[in-house]
Amino acid sequence: MLALALLVVAAAYVLASLGRTSTMPADIGPFLGIVMALMVSGHLVIRRLAPEADPVLFPIAAFLNGLGYVLIARLSEDLAGLQAVWTAVGIAVFTAVLFFVRDTRVLERYRYTFMIGGIALLLMPLLPVIGRNINGALIWVSFGPVNFQPGEFAKIALAIFFASYLVERRELLGMATFRIGPVGVPEPRVLGPVLLAWAASLVVMITEKDLGSSLLFFAVFVVLLWIASGRFTYLLTGAVLFGAGALLVWSQFAHVQERVDIWLDPWSQALGKGFQPVQAWYSLAAGGIPGTGLGLGLGNGPRLPAAETDFIFVVAAEELGLIGATALLAAFVLFIGAGLRIALTADRGFDKLLATGLTALVGIQSFIIIAGVIRLLPLTGITLPFVSYGGSSLLANYVLLALLLRISDQSRRRALTRAAP
Repeated sequence: MLALALLVVAAAYVLASLGRTSTMPADIGPFLGIVMALMVSGHLVIRRLAPEADPVLFPIAAFLNGLGYVLIARLSEDLAGLQAVWTAVGIAVFTAVLFFVRDTRVLERYRYTFMIGGIALLLMPLLPVIGRNINGALIWVSFGPVNFQPGEFAKIALAIFFASYLVERRELLGMATFRIGPVGVPEPRVLGPVLLAWAASLVVMITEKDLGSSLLFFAVFVVLLWIASGRFTYLLTGAVLFGAGALLVWSQFAHVQERVDIWLDPWSQALGKGFQPVQAWYSLAAGGIPGTGLGLGLGNGPRLPAAETDFIFVVAAEELGLIGATALLAAFVLFIGAGLRIALTADRGFDKLLATGLTALVGIQSFIIIAGVIRLLPLTGITLPFVSYGGSSLLANYVLLALLLRISDQSRRRALTRAAP
């Protein structure tokens, strides 16, 4: 399966060059060598450190990462070089996580350390001097020439804390001791984490002007709460709380009102702040069903700003058409399906919740960014996992992938041990 993914990526790279310059890429040899070296090394690491891990996840991630690189290279050769470097660092971090995390029970023991670290990372952009406001969102931290988004790592740390906390209190969360009308709810002290997560998501939305991260953060927690307790009430309560909070924030803060106004009617500011979504729709329409062809789209340049980050899905849909966009979505569906299968087969409660949370991070984040560019939701500015340009996002996604593979490997090992005569 990995060989097929590499073959598709190599073919896409050649087609993009032919479409752009009508010639074979001069660096096809080095490109193939680097791609094969990185992905084959990742595969060998899995065979050595997690031999019983799910065989589907890494090839899908390699395909998404490789296709993203092809699209970025088509838009900017300089950014493509940086993305290749970040991919190499990502594989190194992936290896380190598999090497040092031999048993997820270690993560469970340090739940409050992950909670404190996750909150600290989430709020780090608010610090003076190092916090950076880029494109209207205060989600960046700068150390000299290096900029990164600490929220990408905060979501993983908080997912570990949520899984550990909820698996310990799942019975209390599932008990209804009070009734509010027809709805049964547990004791108020048990609901504390729900209200705390709700408040934290509002703080992120207000102070950092980041709707995407706040929605992702709260949605993952509510999903884990629902899985841990088995009560659908938590999903409804979470939706109501977030909707009420978003409405409150919209009524009080001008930047949120502006984002919603652009979402509802971008044509009124088609040459101003509504330029991005309007141009994205033109690109989607230009792609049609078969697409314009790799290298033949108009996603680069002023026509579609931030094409390599927020709007990378639009570039793929324009050049690969509805067929290619559907294939890209199918790859994410397969990734999510494999992650949920790992959660179902895990034999420990913490592993089940952690695998569910990590998979939900990928699924919800993908939905939020794709829904933003096709106008189902306001634009959020988060990245498409493994595909968009960005070192922080790519490194965090490889950490997430390594944790899923570790859960899969150790669950399978224990199952084989129990089945042995």
